[in-house]
Amino acid sequence: MLNKVILIGRLTRDPEVRYTQSGKAVTTFDLAVDRSVANAQGQRETDFIPIVTWGKLAETCGNYLNKGRLVAVDGRLQIRSYETQDGQKRRVAEVVADGVRFLDRGKEPANAAGAGTGAGAGATGDVFPDDDIPF
Repeated sequence: MLNKVILIGRLTRDPEVRYTQSGKAVTTFDLAVDRSVANAQGQRETDFIPIVTWGKLAETCGNYLNKGRLVAVDGRLQIRSYETQDGQKRRVAEVVADGVRFLDRGKEPANAAGAGTGAGAGATGDVFPDDDIPF
């Protein structure tokens, strides 16, 4: 069986970073992804897809991503259920990211100035300064 999702789109809002009770980082953001086929009126529609990242990747996304950034996300589709405060059952579809690749150059956050980090991330969430890339 296979559950693999690959998306390229832009963030619709700044990532929201939270921590579990055990201290593990979790970040959520929405990705706007244009459909490849136009609708009956000849316009391309956009899907807004919730993304979840965990651990070091979550911290990297929280530190270096912001609204409007272009990213590639690879991961798996997850469907989860929950109950609202008024007792209604809800289902949510979201992508749990294994990797997030930054596809454009963003602004470096103020808290990273002089820290030797760049604005690019590999599929594992590692951050590499632009000066360290050999080509």
